[in-house]
Amino acid sequence: MSVKGLLFDLDGVLVTTEHNHFVAWKRTADELGIPFTEKENELLKGISRVDSLRKILEMGNVEISQDKFDALLQSKNAFYLDSIQSLNQSDLLPGVLEVLTTAKNKGIKLGVGSSSKNAPMILRLLDIDHFFDVIVDGNGVVDPKPHPEVFLNGAKAIGLDPSEIYVFEDAASGIQAAKAGGFRAIGVGNPTIKELADIYLDDLTAFNLEMYA
Repeated sequence: MSVKGLLFDLDGVLVTTEHNHFVAWKRTADELGIPFTEKENELLKGISRVDSLRKILEMGNVEISQDKFDALLQSKNAFYLDSIQSLNQSDLLPGVLEVLTTAKNKGIKLGVGSSSKNAPMILRLLDIDHFFDVIVDGNGVVDPKPHPEVFLNGAKAIGLDPSEIYVFEDAASGIQAAKAGGFRAIGVGNPTIKELADIYLDDLTAFNLEMYA
């Protein structure tokens, strides 16, 4: 069946704010006295903000009150948001604009399925929000990845069956979510997920829509 829709994870697929997240989470971990390096940061890829903080607390075997938990979430997000205000279209990862433009011109339905509650704002900063027929972010999902809800909601919103949609992901949890939902999963830019994905690309410059649509 030819592809009729494309759903994209945001961070690591369309743009990289990974370092911004790392710095913000390290600041949080430092406040808690929990050692946190790039290695620990890898464990947070693709999961929600709440689950990320829970995982950091598990790393340090630290327990805190709900009020402290909520305050840390707010301060982390405020620090992160401040650090990304200069994002613009030049920060898009290789091949992104070309794929979005080609797909839009061919009438392919486009969507974003991201754990980030900041997804709409980031897409506006990047000036690519107009490409998408649907944006499903962390505000509209009960069960985060690896549960397929975020992508199933996206498929429903654009009126397509999962079998008609390709999902682009850079995290193992996202690939698992896509496959659990019955989508074709394309891994991007993260060699550790190569074996999990149906197709693997170093970046979106390697994606030729003509081969699928």
